[in-house]
Amino acid sequence: MSRIGRMPIAVPAGVTVDIAENNKVTVKGPKGTLERVLPAEMEIKLDGDQVVVTRPNDLKRMKSLHGLTRTLISNMVIGVSEGYTKELEVNGVGYRAQKQGKKLVLSLGYSHPVEMEDPEGLESTVEDKKIIIKGIDKEKVGQYAAEIRDKRRPEPYKGKGIKYVDEVIRRKVGKTGKK
Repeated sequence: MSRIGRMPIAVPAGVTVDIAENNKVTVKGPKGTLERVLPAEMEIKLDGDQVVVTRPNDLKRMKSLHGLTRTLISNMVIGVSEGYTKELEVNGVGYRAQKQGKKLVLSLGYSHPVEMEDPEGLESTVEDKKIIIKGIDKEKVGQYAAEIRDKRRPEPYKGKGIKYVDEVIRRKVGKTGKK
């Protein structure tokens, strides 16, 4: 059995989970509502204040979908109850980030400032050299953070660029002069 797949998902107080036909799962909570159509082969049951996912057989595809389905539902429940945040750090001389309404304006050493519009359901804030992205959908938060990081990835010599706060950059030794 899948160790992750067979773990029940605890539904906290204030969160409701609805399972419609074709495994359309709707999770409502204090922070908002998330909807997702999950694989039809999986059997999703609401058992009191827990959600249990079971698989029909032990085919390789079913085994892989089992843990995935459980994790997706778990992420939805955590999202509507607590929400997700990603923190990015801007490193480098002259590199800046600022908010203008719903736009994130990045000065990253290019000839022009890079402007990014906050996607629907996400909110970004800037505190000195940190960009904080908040939202209820884990996938969207991670995707937007990755798109921001892609505008100027950290380089290995001086460590300039945009990196995740918990990311470690492998540094390289620069050039040495001739003897």
